[in-house]
Amino acid sequence: MRESRFLAGVVAGLVLCAGVARAQDAKSLTTNLVGVGQWELSTAGRDKTCVVTMKGDQVSPGMKLNFEKGCAEALPFTKDIASWTVKGLDIVRFQDAKGEPVLDVTEVESGIYEGVRSGEGVFLLQNLADARALAKSTDQMIGDWAMVRGNGNSICGLTLTNTETSTPDNFQVFLKPKCDPLVANFAPTMWRIERGEMLLISNSGDTWRFAADDNAQWRRIPDSADPFIMVRQ
Repeated sequence: MRESRFLAGVVAGLVLCAGVARAQDAKSLTTNLVGVGQWELSTAGRDKTCVVTMKGDQVSPGMKLNFEKGCAEALPFTKDIASWTVKGLDIVRFQDAKGEPVLDVTEVESGIYEGVRSGEGVFLLQNLADARALAKSTDQMIGDWAMVRGNGNSICGLTLTNTETSTPDNFQVFLKPKCDPLVANFAPTMWRIERGEMLLISNSGDTWRFAADDNAQWRRIPDSADPFIMVRQ
């Protein structure tokens, strides 16, 4: 009898510990999947942005958050958001005071979350520092460039603009006359910065990738014995 009571106590203790562990795991998932701190919520083209501070403090029915002044004007639906939480394994949910979803986002790239509101389009959530670094690096690329070979001979002139294309987060690029046939046939029409790389993209979707080197130039990757190098003019 005494042994039975002892075993029952052990089982009850294990059940209680498992419940606590699950609760801790759920809280850890909630706070670590996105992470507390400042994030940028924006339209896909980042023409409208909002800074949201996501916190780990529990409030009914989720976790606490604060929106920066001006968010309601930029993204009106944020007026309905009262808290945030995690649903399932990978859905970050912004919800109203009743726990109903206002916007669900999932990770589509490392540190970048995407969600859709019916009739309004695609919205992005990304770390504020990363979002601002991306905007800064994009601004620094605007202007005239020359594409040269490793021997220094120029084979094409290009102008990178901040004019958005119909494809979100891509900007128009224009080739100058008398480009080398290889570049002219590639015919890039769009460019963007992605994960620290500069991408030139053609209408057919072909992409050339460039990485910054130590000389403030951009070299096409993978590198070769006769490289393509983008040089500021």
